[in-house]
Amino acid sequence: MKDECGICGRVMRTTYLRQCQRCKKMFCRDCMTPDVATGDPMAMLCLHCARRIVSPRTVNKYAGLESHLKFRAAFTDLVTLKFARIDGLIGSNLPMAAYRDPLWWSNTSSSAHAKAWLDAGWEVHEVNLKEGTVAFKKVRSLPRKPKRKSLEITQPFIPVPVRPLRSSKKPSNTKVSKLYARIKNLERQRNTRQPIRGMKGKSRYQKRLFKE
Repeated sequence: MKDECGICGRVMRTTYLRQCQRCKKMFCRDCMTPDVATGDPMAMLCLHCARRIVSPRTVNKYAGLESHLKFRAAFTDLVTLKFARIDGLIGSNLPMAAYRDPLWWSNTSSSAHAKAWLDAGWEVHEVNLKEGTVAFKKVRSLPRKPKRKSLEITQPFIPVPVRPLRSSKKPSNTKVSKLYARIKNLERQRNTRQPIRGMKGKSRYQKRLFKE
């Protein structure tokens, strides 16, 4: 049995492949390393999983709220969101201070949650803790990303020269005469009566008798 390595793509026998303890995929020995967290040589990890452990990606918790406000900025200047809606955008629950303390919603860039809507060009306009809603107001427009420059056509389009088709040569008179003779021979063979197998032809006496 053979299988393919998930990183280098080499195809080799399954006995030369090992399973990653984290992603459970098969890799060759050159694309694996001992567990970088514990150092256990028996627990092998692929290079992808080892890189995620050594240098994990740091994602802001409120990045979903920031991207949502950037999207809404193209349509309106005022957005009212419920706390439950913000929980769905960030993929987690807001802290209890967001439900109890209105100062949590202050527009201070030192906090990570306020930096999310400030970087999107919005500020908190009004907070209603009783109803669990917050109103954002757009204060500035973010610069748009420059569009890719379209290629300018400076010269007229010149098509690729096409070779003319070769004209078919006319057959020679000798070939025509041979073909014509062949057709005539086939017609003569069709017109002549072929004797049926197993039956003899008439004798000369029979032909004279019936005057054939």
